[in-house]
Amino acid sequence: MTSTPTPKITLVDTKPAATVTDALVVAIAPVRGRKIEVISPGLSPASRTRLAEAFTAVGATGQSGEVLRLPGGGTFKAPTIVGLGLGSAAQQKDPELVRRAVGNAIRTLSGIRRVALALPLADLEGLLTVAIAGQLAAYEFVAFRSATSGGKNASTRSITIVLESPPTAEQKHAIKEITAVATAVNLTRDLVNTPPNALPPAALAEAASSAVEGLPVTVTIWDENDLLRDGLGGILAVGQGSANPPRLARMEYAPEGAVAHLALVGKGITFDTGGISIKPAANMDEMKADMAGAAAVIGAVRAIAALAIPVRVTGWIPTAENMPGGGAQRPGDVITMYGGTTVEVLNTDAEGRLVLADALVMAAAEKPDLIIDAATLTGAQRVALGSRTAAVMANDDAAREAVCAAAGRAGEDVWPMPLPADLRSTLDSSTADIANLGDRLGGMLSAGIFLKEFVPTGQAWVHMDIAGPAFNEKGPYGYTPKGGTGAAVRTFVQVAGQMALGAS
Repeated sequence: MTSTPTPKITLVDTKPAATVTDALVVAIAPVRGRKIEVISPGLSPASRTRLAEAFTAVGATGQSGEVLRLPGGGTFKAPTIVGLGLGSAAQQKDPELVRRAVGNAIRTLSGIRRVALALPLADLEGLLTVAIAGQLAAYEFVAFRSATSGGKNASTRSITIVLESPPTAEQKHAIKEITAVATAVNLTRDLVNTPPNALPPAALAEAASSAVEGLPVTVTIWDENDLLRDGLGGILAVGQGSANPPRLARMEYAPEGAVAHLALVGKGITFDTGGISIKPAANMDEMKADMAGAAAVIGAVRAIAALAIPVRVTGWIPTAENMPGGGAQRPGDVITMYGGTTVEVLNTDAEGRLVLADALVMAAAEKPDLIIDAATLTGAQRVALGSRTAAVMANDDAAREAVCAAAGRAGEDVWPMPLPADLRSTLDSSTADIANLGDRLGGMLSAGIFLKEFVPTGQAWVHMDIAGPAFNEKGPYGYTPKGGTGAAVRTFVQVAGQMALGAS
């Protein structure tokens, strides 16, 4: 389960023309009329003029995300010069637009091992914006390609960022920190992209252990016998139709002097056929990504521990394979969840909320300051918000606002959604405490309301439905590859950092 390694970032203060690299990326922007200008610092006025004329000759507009190549040589050490459009002055101040533009450049240069970026960097945040975009854009999942496939390990391996002055200790430290986050996102992508035959529930649980090897994180795993002993009926019911038994993993990072406690819960369905309520065959291969929430928890706990953020974090990974085997749960079954609530199963394809409910009750029993769950929970999320925007619901307005704000700072697109009280009645059951399915209308919201039933009153809880943004089934864009995206990892890490600052 490996991608190409996260590229190493090197900071230098050489002149762009003198930087030794395979490709030098310079920034261009539109000016009056149809002209462009080169806005990279460190270039001589003559070099800027010559480059601007050359890029104009090949049709450059300077619009955000535009990428054009020119041969290097002459006064430039780099054999290839790349013009990267950063757009208008206002667009240059938008971190996400800059990240996507840098991502376009790095993806375009796939196969070129060394890339140098000579871009305008206003401050430390600007540096980190460029750095993480480059590291995420260079991602390629190659674990299952043969040695003769021709594409293995072809992506960019090192990125040099050209500064106007010698790099400071603060900048070097910040690059180490952002690399930890990028590595965690890429790990999460690896897990999501891994074929389901290579990642059954037991392997996903073990991945939680291997991901934090060498870090101060304790991992406890429940096998099927432990789940039965402790009464985790939701996880067991979902997994009972599969030859691969379910698991629950708990990750704990508890640094000395922790100022707060954050619990993260991730849906870990390693493959979802829909069970007896089977899904259509079209695009079912993408259901290997139904464990993206769990993968995000694994990646985030790794990053938070690597960054030594002074917040206690418990990560909960309920994982099962939802198959229509002879022992599978049936529509009409009634199951008893951890904590005693009974659920009537109306549709076995509404399984993610069952495994999450068990884990939410366990997480809440420890009384953390905040619980956040992430799940590829409903197709209705994609209908409502599309494939790039996650939905955020909560039982606490302040907590929802804090998570949305953290996502914005981290560069993840989310949108707050309600949990309307009137939808609770659509989950009523005549035979159990609650049904696992409500009306078709508002399906994303009623799924959130189902989960809310398993969170005690007074416990702050936020639910992120990442069904759309967790897996990009179309072509790559910006710094986002096709396949697993690593959605929610950066938000989780940002929330932990905010909790540490808020309590300090």
